[in-house]
Amino acid sequence: MKFRSWILIVLLAALTFAAAEDSETEKDVEELVVETLAKPETCTVTSVMGDTLRIHYTGRLLDGKVIDSSLSREPLVVELGKRTVISGLEQALLGVCEGQKIKATIPAHLAYGKRGYPPTIPGDAALEFEVEVVSLVQQTPWQKLVNDVFPLVCLALVPTLLGLVGLYLYKKSTAQPQGKKKNKDKKSKKK
Repeated sequence: MKFRSWILIVLLAALTFAAAEDSETEKDVEELVVETLAKPETCTVTSVMGDTLRIHYTGRLLDGKVIDSSLSREPLVVELGKRTVISGLEQALLGVCEGQKIKATIPAHLAYGKRGYPPTIPGDAALEFEVEVVSLVQQTPWQKLVNDVFPLVCLALVPTLLGLVGLYLYKKSTAQPQGKKKNKDKKSKKK
């Protein structure tokens, strides 16, 4: 009986240690870590905000469980800066070349945060993505203008329009109302 109790205690201790080690591993991921797995010999163009990438990816929890993969379907189209993917993955895709393969370990705050994405991704889960950049298309000058300048112009127009509306309302409220009697008086004076 003593021997069985000892084995049970040792097994429980081992399981507790393993669970604590797993939770520490997930908690230890505080910042984004990007490793290059493969890079083409010539890499003259690297991705910047506004570029469009087509990628194949496999996303996993740190315990190895696959949460999503694009390998069985068309590559995912990602326009950097448009928040089409989680922010950690978007940051990992900056500075990559066409044909490059990376592995990104993404902390929870750059992935799905405290809430997670039930039932697949638990709260406070760090994620690991293996990504292959299938193609890279740089933004055109016109796209750059639309993405960078247009929002600033719109931002400047909002206060201007609000000012004009305010001026109109102010003038309307301070103008003297002309009642029906005054209009009749004006008509009788003309005759």
